[in-house]
Amino acid sequence: MSTITLTTTGFSRARTNARAPRLRITRRGRVVLGALLAAPIAVALSLSAFSGQPAQAGSSVSTASFEHISVAPGESLWDLAAWVAPGADPREVVARFVELNQLQTTEVQPGQRLAIPAEYSSN
Repeated sequence: MSTITLTTTGFSRARTNARAPRLRITRRGRVVLGALLAAPIAVALSLSAFSGQPAQAGSSVSTASFEHISVAPGESLWDLAAWVAPGADPREVVARFVELNQLQTTEVQPGQRLAIPAEYSSN
């Protein structure tokens, strides 16, 4: 820390050799600090445990069964959509085929087995 004094000849700067005191934390202070840091984590964990939501994603087992169809040479998803659900919008049926069968694209290969969405199956 330094001080500035005004003299008749001008400014002079006086230096002090005082160093800032070192912070010392006691054992009790460490315990309190640790509790303050751990409290939000404990609250978050307890709230998530009592939230009622399942903790594991994908833990439910599906027992649904689907009818399957095999793709013939020269057929596309649009052809299958028109055949499976002639009265429905083919765009929606194709989207359901892609979603249900986890397809990356709308292209299908001859002989490929596809599950028919339940809302369009004949049962």
